[in-house]
Amino acid sequence: MPPLASSPIHFGNFLVTSQVFYRTAHSFALVNIKPLLPGHVLVSPLRAAKRLSDLNHTEITDLFLTVQQVGRMVERVYGASSLNIAIQDGPAAGQSVPHLHAHIIPRQCSDLDERGGSDAIYGMLEGEEGDVGRHLWENSRKRPQFPKVDDSTRKPRTEAEMAEEAESLAREMAPHHL
Repeated sequence: MPPLASSPIHFGNFLVTSQVFYRTAHSFALVNIKPLLPGHVLVSPLRAAKRLSDLNHTEITDLFLTVQQVGRMVERVYGASSLNIAIQDGPAAGQSVPHLHAHIIPRQCSDLDERGGSDAIYGMLEGEEGDVGRHLWENSRKRPQFPKVDDSTRKPRTEAEMAEEAESLAREMAPHHL
């Protein structure tokens, strides 16, 4: 467990303490079980608010300041020139875990040309590939096989792989890096 996680952290019903690499008074950042692109991470409030409108002023300020800080770090660490920052606010918008979260996806020129261009990321977020809740549920069930996804090169990561990335990103979030 990264040193910053002194108590269990949940993302919806899922225990994600080992995936957390940054924590503030009201928010946390975690690595993604099945990132759409390298460096794809999530930022969520500590309180399990389902929707953006459920946050109070302090929580929403903290959430977006955390998104900004984490975004700067992943852009630097993953050599990105831009970011996609997305919130699927409710089930009809594609939210698969009933715990508000912002996706931060580092981008590079032409990184999705083979999938139709930079806007392909939105279909990926909305589709099976971006279904974080399903991937977390499958991982928590410790099923021996995961269902095939459209992009066969994107495999769900193990707890150890996610913990290793979380520890590396936690070091990058240290004050001297920001």
